[in-house]
Amino acid sequence: MKDQNFLKANNARSLWHPMTSPADSLSNAPTIVTEASGVRIRDVDGHEVIDGVGGLWNVNLGYSCQPVKDAISAQLDRLPYYSIFRGTSNDCVIELAEELRAFFEPDGLTRAFFTSGGSDSVETALRLARQYHKLRGQAGRVKFLSLKKGYHGTHMGGASVNGNANFRSNYEPLLPGCHHITAPYPYRNPFNETDPARLAQLILAQIEDEIAFQGADTIAAFIMEPILGAGGVIVPDASFMPGVEAICRRHGILLIADEVITAFGRTGAWSGSRLWGVKPDFMCTAKAITNGYFPFGAVMIAEAVAEVFESDASAKAAIGHGYTYSGHPVGAAAALACLAETRRLNVIENAAARGAQLFAGLKDLQTKYDVIGDVRGGHGLMLALELVADRTTRQPADKPVPGKVQQAAYEAGAMVRVSGPNIILSPSLVLSEADAQGILDALDAGFRAL
Repeated sequence: MKDQNFLKANNARSLWHPMTSPADSLSNAPTIVTEASGVRIRDVDGHEVIDGVGGLWNVNLGYSCQPVKDAISAQLDRLPYYSIFRGTSNDCVIELAEELRAFFEPDGLTRAFFTSGGSDSVETALRLARQYHKLRGQAGRVKFLSLKKGYHGTHMGGASVNGNANFRSNYEPLLPGCHHITAPYPYRNPFNETDPARLAQLILAQIEDEIAFQGADTIAAFIMEPILGAGGVIVPDASFMPGVEAICRRHGILLIADEVITAFGRTGAWSGSRLWGVKPDFMCTAKAITNGYFPFGAVMIAEAVAEVFESDASAKAAIGHGYTYSGHPVGAAAALACLAETRRLNVIENAAARGAQLFAGLKDLQTKYDVIGDVRGGHGLMLALELVADRTTRQPADKPVPGKVQQAAYEAGAMVRVSGPNIILSPSLVLSEADAQGILDALDAGFRAL
């Protein structure tokens, strides 16, 4: 490895980072991570901290999951790559599809289409939704509904259904026919409704109104995260996603669950859809499917949707979509090992316990620091603090404030993530009780420094 001076001097010279401006990278050096073990990361200066971000919501099993590393190594020796485009397949991807079929059977999902990651999975689901309606003789169903504050990746389709202007405005015009509904966000909403259940009913009525305005026969699908992640860990009332499902069924609209973050145990349930008792038509997955050790994703497809494709032998039912690395054998081997270890550790139990511990600890911090306006979480290891300049008016904190807390918390022993006025926690699902307390202690130090 090059020495630390070389790395620091050349980071922004030849590298553009996602989700930031090149000018910012030139003036603000990033944390350069060089090692990781368990749930801890170490930077180029040798400073070791607890990773409260879990990589990027994806390192569910931590950085030392040997079975996944071994599976990748063994597969590289045996078959490092082969395409699964028409006419060829590989043994690993067939085995993985069967494992996923069993894993997601309670969600009503029985087929897998493999991708290279979350944005790919969203793009795939949007395309297949339109094709499904064409096969059923409803070619006019091309529009998509989604939630403001929702995040669905960075492809043109995903950016179009994204509910945050930061991921849209610089790339417009985007895909036409994408319409956004109020998020189930009790802390901030146009109804000034703080009760989650009442807010859910108001938004469900808004969805019905939008469908009536657009025309149900023009809408292909509603896409949503069971818990909104990058938008600030917005947890809807338990009635909300079942209500969306019921509306979709009533109007012949497909329901796409974007579970790139929530699948495989992060919410304390094996999927976010299962958490709310919903059976979507498509489920987008990625991230934790390989523990972040290999770029990989899968779109899971409901039996009823699959039957429409499989019962039609015409060219219209051919899937003219895919990626060079769809079903990559090394990724499939990593996913098989990851699924086995996820089941063996039964990570949903620890995710629920550590999530409850962190949620209670964040609530305690809120009583100490007025800058914490809202604490969100309560379902596994997805949590957020929203920082404000004034609790009464809920005016967001000045832009530099979350970053100052983040930096001080890092110096005190934990990496946390800033997204707008929010500080987000999404640690590995194997987090210990002591390390969860370490994150809370580091945040306490961060707010004290502020």
